[in-house]
Amino acid sequence: MSAPKSVIAALTAALVLAGQAVSHAQQEVRIVVTGSSTIAPLMMDIAQRYEAAHPGVQVDVQTGGSSRGLSDVRRKLADIGMVSRALGKDEDDVAATRIAWDGVALIVHARNPLDRLSDDQVRAIYTGQVTRWEALGPWDGPITVVSKAEGRSTLGIFLDYLDLDIRDIRAHTIIGDNEQAVKVVAGNPRAVGYISIGAAEYHASAKTPIRALALGAVAPTSANVANGSYPVRRELNLVTYPDPAAPVEAFLRFASGQQVHDLIADHYFSPASN
Repeated sequence: MSAPKSVIAALTAALVLAGQAVSHAQQEVRIVVTGSSTIAPLMMDIAQRYEAAHPGVQVDVQTGGSSRGLSDVRRKLADIGMVSRALGKDEDDVAATRIAWDGVALIVHARNPLDRLSDDQVRAIYTGQVTRWEALGPWDGPITVVSKAEGRSTLGIFLDYLDLDIRDIRAHTIIGDNEQAVKVVAGNPRAVGYISIGAAEYHASAKTPIRALALGAVAPTSANVANGSYPVRRELNLVTYPDPAAPVEAFLRFASGQQVHDLIADHYFSPASN
């Protein structure tokens, strides 16, 4: 006995809808990006622009530090790791796509009158040899030393430049991302920290009460990072395993292309082509 036409029509409609659902599911792509808090705000803007141009693609950006980004890629927990430094010799199992340049600068409260600190003075502060501002110039009170947690590439760049080991550091406050450092220094006129030049310039433009001091003799500006004269310059990289999946490779091309140079400038970084 044949099935009623109404039943056949309902089954046909259900199969069509199921096929559409499968087709839609196949079109949905999720790219997971984790790592550096320096790169993350820029990457969120890049992701938003990419998603608008590529319906069906979701780019999920999460922070946690450069070490997390590298580890997540290696453990296949992320498609892309954000790493705000050059890769080391022992990290040749992954590939880096450089998207921008940044620098690292000291930050102090806007009320602190000091124009600069020498490298020796910075070493003395961070190793606990100098503990009060009056030993350095026209400012007084105990110095609150703010440093980054292990696994943060900004810490590694800072230590490398000053030729220090993490065991040498005598910090009062250990923070994670740039925003935490800014919050501590902006709220404490006797504090000193170090962050991305891009983050420092952004907060200066937003009237946050902090000032950037150079590491070295060159002014800590994105322009000096771009022209290569600032001595504490670092790569901002997106890290993957070699030969990533096609959707990931397409996003990498977009994130490293000229179509995002305006976003890089908006975050006070310098495009990688410089």
